[in-house]
Amino acid sequence: QVQLVESGGGLVQPGGSLTLSCTASGSVISINTMGWYRQAPGKGRELVATITTSGEMNYADSVKGRFTISRDNAKNAVYLQMNSLKPEDTAVYVCDAQDIVTTANYYVGHNWGKGTLVTVSS
Repeated sequence: QVQLVESGGGLVQPGGSLTLSCTASGSVISINTMGWYRQAPGKGRELVATITTSGEMNYADSVKGRFTISRDNAKNAVYLQMNSLKPEDTAVYVCDAQDIVTTANYYVGHNWGKGTLVTVSS
């Protein structure tokens, strides 16, 4: 059974920074694209950023220039460095890992973590 576990959320003042981490566990051999999505109160889930196995990155327009996504393939981990945070960045941030291959199984498509709450408020 593969699991995605996020960490790093919390309360931060506007203009502050946070780094989110997500690690996939469960005898993982490889993961295709990894990414972060977010869901604000009363809104649908939206893409924040994705990164392919080769390091190609894609960002939502609302976070370009402020957020940086990275990954460590050896650790099966993806990170999101968030700078210049705004109140509108407040949301539950959810990790996504696509097409996970483990020693026992192949989890095709999107695989989601449970999320970590980021609150930007003074």
